[in-house]
Amino acid sequence: MLKEFKDFAVKGNLVDIAVGFVMGAAFNKVVASFTGGIVSPLVGLVFKSDFKGLKYVINEGVIDEAGAVTGEIAVMYGEFLTNLIDFTIVAFVMFMMIKAINKTKKQETPAPAAPKGPSQEDLLVEIRDLLAKK
Repeated sequence: MLKEFKDFAVKGNLVDIAVGFVMGAAFNKVVASFTGGIVSPLVGLVFKSDFKGLKYVINEGVIDEAGAVTGEIAVMYGEFLTNLIDFTIVAFVMFMMIKAINKTKKQETPAPAAPKGPSQEDLLVEIRDLLAKK
């Protein structure tokens, strides 16, 4: 089992996965900053509030001495929408990258045509006939 794992790791599969994971995490940070710093404020202009802070309050909370709200029950749909936008951007960029990679791959050459001549059945009939003559 250790040899199989070593073969797997040395072939490059594990390294490719690790590189993809690190690049994906870094790209996710770029997208999150783009969404949080550019998209959310622009959408916030439309809703007249911080986009990530949009919520539907089900049960009002109580403000304590420190000024924090406790006991509030709310649906945080602004954060969900921000994460949905992040996902859409990442998915679209990954789609475009895969599409570009697939374009650069060599076009598969079609399989060569079957050689001209007698079919397998014809050869078997001929062999049968030759054996029958003996």
